[in-house]
Amino acid sequence: MSLSQSNRRPHICHVITRLIIGGAQENTLLTCQGLHERGWKVTLVTGPEAGPEGHMLDTARQGGHDVVVLPNLLRAIKPLTDWQAYKDLIALFAKIKPDIVHTHSSKAGIIGRFAAHAAQVPYIMHTIHGMSFNRTQDWITQAAYRWLERKAAKQTHRLITVADAMIEQSAEARIAPREKFRTIYSGMRTDWFDPQHYDRRAIRAEWGFTDEHIVVGTIARLFRNKGYEILIPAMAEAAARVPALRFVWVGDGAQRAEYEEELAYRGLQNKTFLTGLVEPDRVAAMAAGMDLLAHASQWEGLPRVAVQALLMRVPVISFDIDGAPEVVIPGQTGELVPLNDADGLAAAISELANNPQKRSQFGNAGREFCLTRFDWRTMVDQLETEYQQLLSGTIASK
Repeated sequence: MSLSQSNRRPHICHVITRLIIGGAQENTLLTCQGLHERGWKVTLVTGPEAGPEGHMLDTARQGGHDVVVLPNLLRAIKPLTDWQAYKDLIALFAKIKPDIVHTHSSKAGIIGRFAAHAAQVPYIMHTIHGMSFNRTQDWITQAAYRWLERKAAKQTHRLITVADAMIEQSAEARIAPREKFRTIYSGMRTDWFDPQHYDRRAIRAEWGFTDEHIVVGTIARLFRNKGYEILIPAMAEAAARVPALRFVWVGDGAQRAEYEEELAYRGLQNKTFLTGLVEPDRVAAMAAGMDLLAHASQWEGLPRVAVQALLMRVPVISFDIDGAPEVVIPGQTGELVPLNDADGLAAAISELANNPQKRSQFGNAGREFCLTRFDWRTMVDQLETEYQQLLSGTIASK
């Protein structure tokens, strides 16, 4: 039962470092919107930064709930500014008196939980969208984040993960006891992702591709750690095996010029279309023009783009990391490849490119698998249950 059916209006305050276009941000905005619609009092706190990915601050301000921008809440580590952000959050929590503070992302997750504890907020939650310490970092950075996460976890009543893999990694790193964790899959607007809503042929024509081409899509920032250094040589090898292959990259970022040079060097510039930035509500249209999705990210929480592709009946090839196996099920919804195995990635792309029946089978199964499991309303239902259990004392204290 939603709170709109009762007289209670507990106050939930969500804190996230920045509202760039990204999975954690979409997840958080949908959560705030869903809770607001159900009668909860909601405040969203964020920093001021945008980025080459674009931002969603305007979208947040249209949600009907309160939005607070703290100038000192920045992504980069700056001790003096971070200390000021910590004090700003304490003052804000003391003023608005939330019943629950729910933090997101590494920076806001650590500072926000310490501030909520200092401000004596009754209940504190945190969502792990992706591990703050990961394989792309040096060991000193990983060790520092592990230490901070353990300290912050002691101030936290419930830790939410967007994939079971995050529980395993957190438990292995001794962040907190397993019983403190709960997986709630990241939700999305499944109604946007319906293949029947889009003209596949027209979308492909905009890219210069025809029905005879087999289009491999990638939806990711053009940025380090998204795997383009492995993806590009795999594309070249697959294209040599399957001449009908074409590629489309959805996204933009700091390394675009560098990757374009590499595409030209490998003779792929005339076979690859770069869309640039697209708004979140246009991702489904981009997926509608694809035959399969290649996801080469170096670290991940839950690969939302894999879910979105599968909702559009587009099978997925991904590196076998983190939460990917919980979406990309080999032989059912796509194929998994060992991390950074360029030859394996090329082989998997070539095999699916040459097998339209298997692509159709995987795509249909993927849509069926994802339709309810990853719907944003399912996510809000489960989060609302967690909040109600906190407020009723069902969840144990820290």
